[in-house]
Amino acid sequence: MAERAGAVLHGTQVSYIGQECMQIPESLGRNYGHVAKRLDLSFNLLRSLEGLEAFCGLEELILDNNLLGNDLRLPRLPHLHTLMLNKNQITELEGLLDHLAEETPSLEYLSLLGNTACPNELSSKDKDEGDYQRYRYFVLHKLTNLKFLDSRKVSPKEREEAALRGAFMKVVKPPDSKPSSDGASSSPQGQYTPLPSGSRDLTNHRGVLGKCRYVYYGKHSEGNRFIRDDQL
Repeated sequence: MAERAGAVLHGTQVSYIGQECMQIPESLGRNYGHVAKRLDLSFNLLRSLEGLEAFCGLEELILDNNLLGNDLRLPRLPHLHTLMLNKNQITELEGLLDHLAEETPSLEYLSLLGNTACPNELSSKDKDEGDYQRYRYFVLHKLTNLKFLDSRKVSPKEREEAALRGAFMKVVKPPDSKPSSDGASSSPQGQYTPLPSGSRDLTNHRGVLGKCRYVYYGKHSEGNRFIRDDQL
């Protein structure tokens, strides 16, 4: 295990968690881009993914708890099979899914919990299981290779329904939320999190996508997530 300026390298796994960075450091790509298969950038302040092109061999990308919005753009990542985008600021679904279908053709595991674009009764009182299921059908219509979506394995029945009716279950973008009385928007770090209350701090970082294998490394990361075919 090697550590340099906040980054932790463990084989082909690179962790850069809780560094409060607003962009991917150029040095991170220069030092680790050629070896990284798994990159964890959780608990930062990222608004864009500029610099990610240095990590062209990525298979797993963890971006939970950042500030990524509808303008999120990934470079071409042909080998990426796992993408975690929990608790960001994504409100529009279709544009993101079209982008992922184009740039990440091998994607099989995706999680969007804690974003407005992912409707469920935990994140919004006016949503129910029916809203969430329609969202799943639409996502599976767009990304036909997915095996896991959020915390659930994709079932054969869901896949069949998505093929038949998914195109008609587009999630409508909600109106922008009103700013607070002092003119400042609420902090995304204070909004809904898909993780249990005991797992929201940087010392107890757990995943939410299917079965997990915990690999412990780095001062801020206890539970870095892995999902492998032999665990399904």
